[in-house]
Amino acid sequence: MFESGSLPRVFAVPPGTDFPTALVDGLRQRCSGPPEALARVELILNTRRMERRVRDLFNQGPPCLLPRLSLVTDLGERVDLARIPPAIPPLRRRLELTQLVSKLLEQQPDLAARSSIFDLSDSLAALIDEMQGEGVSPEAIRQLDVSDMSGHWSQAQAFIGIADQFIDTGGQTMDAQARQRRVVENLIARWQIAPPQHPVILAGSTGSRGTTLMLMEAIARLPQGALVLPGFDFDQPDHVWQGLDDALTSEDHPQYRFRKLMRALELAPGQITPWTDLSAPSPSRNRLISLALRPAPVTDAWMTEGPRLSDIKGATDGLTLVEAQSPRAEALAIALRLRQAAETGQTAALITPDRMLTRQVSAALDRWNIVPDDSAGLPLQLSPPGRFLRHVANLFTRRLEGEALLTLLKHPLCHDGGDRGIHLLHTRDLELDLRRHGPPFPDSASLAAFAVRKEAQESWVKWVVQHFCDQQVTSELHLADWVERLMKLAEAISAGSTGETGTLWDKNAGQKALGVLNSLSAEAQHGGLMTAHDFADLLGALLAGEEVRDRDAPHPHIMIWGTLEARVQGADLLILGGLNEGSWPEAPTPDPWLNRQMRDKAGLLLPERRIGLSAHDFQQAIGAPEVWLTRATRSDDAETVPSRWLNRLTNLLQGLSGQGGPEALTKMRAHGEKWLNWSEALEDAPPIDPAPRPSPRPPAAARPRRLSVTEIKRLIRDPYAIYAKHVLRLKPLDPLVQAPDALLRGIVIHEILEHFIKDSVLDSALLTRDNFLKRAHALLDQHVAWPTARKLWLARLERIADDFLGAELARRKDGGPVAFEAAMKLALRPLDFTIVGRADRIDCNSRGALRIIDYKTGAPPTESQQSKFDKQLLIEVAIAEQGGIEGLDPTSVAQAIFIGMGGSYKEVAAPLDKEPTDKVLAELKELISAYLEPDQGFSSRRMLHKDTDMGDYDHLARFGEWDRTAETYPEDLT
Repeated sequence: MFESGSLPRVFAVPPGTDFPTALVDGLRQRCSGPPEALARVELILNTRRMERRVRDLFNQGPPCLLPRLSLVTDLGERVDLARIPPAIPPLRRRLELTQLVSKLLEQQPDLAARSSIFDLSDSLAALIDEMQGEGVSPEAIRQLDVSDMSGHWSQAQAFIGIADQFIDTGGQTMDAQARQRRVVENLIARWQIAPPQHPVILAGSTGSRGTTLMLMEAIARLPQGALVLPGFDFDQPDHVWQGLDDALTSEDHPQYRFRKLMRALELAPGQITPWTDLSAPSPSRNRLISLALRPAPVTDAWMTEGPRLSDIKGATDGLTLVEAQSPRAEALAIALRLRQAAETGQTAALITPDRMLTRQVSAALDRWNIVPDDSAGLPLQLSPPGRFLRHVANLFTRRLEGEALLTLLKHPLCHDGGDRGIHLLHTRDLELDLRRHGPPFPDSASLAAFAVRKEAQESWVKWVVQHFCDQQVTSELHLADWVERLMKLAEAISAGSTGETGTLWDKNAGQKALGVLNSLSAEAQHGGLMTAHDFADLLGALLAGEEVRDRDAPHPHIMIWGTLEARVQGADLLILGGLNEGSWPEAPTPDPWLNRQMRDKAGLLLPERRIGLSAHDFQQAIGAPEVWLTRATRSDDAETVPSRWLNRLTNLLQGLSGQGGPEALTKMRAHGEKWLNWSEALEDAPPIDPAPRPSPRPPAAARPRRLSVTEIKRLIRDPYAIYAKHVLRLKPLDPLVQAPDALLRGIVIHEILEHFIKDSVLDSALLTRDNFLKRAHALLDQHVAWPTARKLWLARLERIADDFLGAELARRKDGGPVAFEAAMKLALRPLDFTIVGRADRIDCNSRGALRIIDYKTGAPPTESQQSKFDKQLLIEVAIAEQGGIEGLDPTSVAQAIFIGMGGSYKEVAAPLDKEPTDKVLAELKELISAYLEPDQGFSSRRMLHKDTDMGDYDHLARFGEWDRTAETYPEDLT
């Protein structure tokens, strides 16, 4: 097949060429003799996708005998190499390293947070894989000089030494990378003794890993061996190739790996020959991109080589530059172009590592019922079974909360064994009950009370109690026990109260999730003891590492590829999306074990390796016949930085004024702007006038005839809230996630003060700090389920206890309490209106006059605020003097005070001298009579204290579409 020669045999395909197609064409040309000639070829490919594509191309005809196809990773499956022990499962190694890292964090808790245990073990596993793949021994790490570095690196160096047992490849328990290197070494040793005489071709690899590079060197030197490199830059000058020898300055260049291979094979760039006679789709564009991507130290070549570039117009004819204002606009423009491709029968692919962008594009395509063929699929953790299992695992980690309970009960895989409709009905009733009655942490007692109130099905309630309540585990369990417990509980929750089998393990996602748990169960003996939180984190990490494709039949011509898949596929249109720094190229992953300098000295790969591979992917893709380059100029309310490669291309074009570079760039942008304008037109919505500031005027018969004392303040400040509550009879839906808020604190503090004062009515000697705090502690434990809130609120009470007790003792010298939570009622005649309320506390002084007290856990209103808005105490005084207090005759009121129990103790008296009872009642009747008139509207947010104050019904009033400067819009209702 090949002519004999003394030089290693290396071929290449230029950027932009469909590599699998070129590979197959070249093989057919070289094997045009007898039919068995092609069958004698051993073709080694780098990925499974490449193998499938090559096989498909051969199957398209003409008929022939296929070459022997294999993968680089399948070399160990050969009979003559099968005696090498199989690699241990990666999960086993991961579990063993997790235990090792866990012990490290126990000894050095300041090294990292406990929640990072799996991230650290994964990064350590990746480092070990890399050391084995590059042939770096633990001794090389130990000999690194870290004397002039921070103490962190010496600690990391010492810890890697502890992990020697996992790095040593001499035993029978080898990792996949160690076994692959052993396989390649053995294969090379056999070839040196008896080299194969049939053609052996390795195609598609760049040699970025040490083991693969070693194999490539050996194959290139075989009698009939050859390499076929993808995306080789034939336009790069020799002096630039020679400048790529230093990894520290060159590993981020797209052609660095080829230079490393040529150096190992002692070849010059001119000795790399084209695999086929077919030229690249756009040779002029390849020359332009080659110059744009020159290494930073020689970028000055733009000044000398730039003017010699020709056919700039032809190089950019198939390029479109889309610079959108936002990721959404970018995704919509891409979706529009993909839709056009689907209509015209053009094959089109979006290539990007940005998974958020791919999801946005898929969502945009969904409006036209176009399902793209996404090579990545959906992360298993985001699939229904993945989410379900993570929610179930979280039941072990903490006390059951209402939100967690309802999240699981509403999950589509919960109770889908039978009677799903009845289950959802009970779940809805339970949600409303939890919102209204609580508690924040449901238990068997509260669920039993719910069953009584709502007459819920007894079997369903028992099922909920059995499988959701008291699942928290505070002790450590063995991993095998955790897996068994999770599977049993998940299957029981999925089955439901009917006992029928659920669909948790059905479909692709369910089968994949079951496979993850079975693998975890099989390797559980290596996992040791762990807490519930550690197990939940481990499960989440394992599910995040898997992907599942369980979609409807995708569109045959619309694809979404990652950068790896793009190397082996071909399409009429390539859209390179998300071309921003941090997205493409992605930011290097931080390495907690070795810094950049240590890696270089040890012979490991630098962080720039991934950037260099991404740069090579970019150089290959941009050479296609038609290419879109897209990016968003802003993301998350911040300016983005264009990808370094796009930045270089645009800067180079701007500087080529003599060859029409600026005009070509303007044309690229104009074409992209056209699609952005179309996407804006697609999103354009007809203008809708903002809602006016409402002031509804219901008929007099529908207006409220009864208000509480505290609602008078709301009637003055926000009449619309009274209308919504009493006319529309709307009640705010209580939050599902209950929290220790101001309302709960007020209720609890009121109860503490009421009980404490009641206890001391007959014996003032009980008014002591110890008794007060003891009563507070007991009631906080009873009513507040959050330990942190209990401590904070108790600390506040401790701070003001002495001031409160001193004031209380002074009050007791002039009488004492005669009523608590006293009911109040006053009929306003002739208005046919009733004012009701409850006084927190009423005292009677030595002269027989009353003292009305109201507790405030917030800031008490000032005298001025009481005169104008907050008339609660003034109205209560008027009711008391009119005989409206239950159990008390009409009595004069000597004093009315607000007692503030917030951050500090404070008393604010009502201005009884300035606001006598007759005046208060007259103003109250005037206010009420005004709102009983048909022409008086209930205006929204009429006189709020602050613009930032939010009401329960502001959303109903469409506040935000108007502000306090807007005129009210009266509306007569019938």
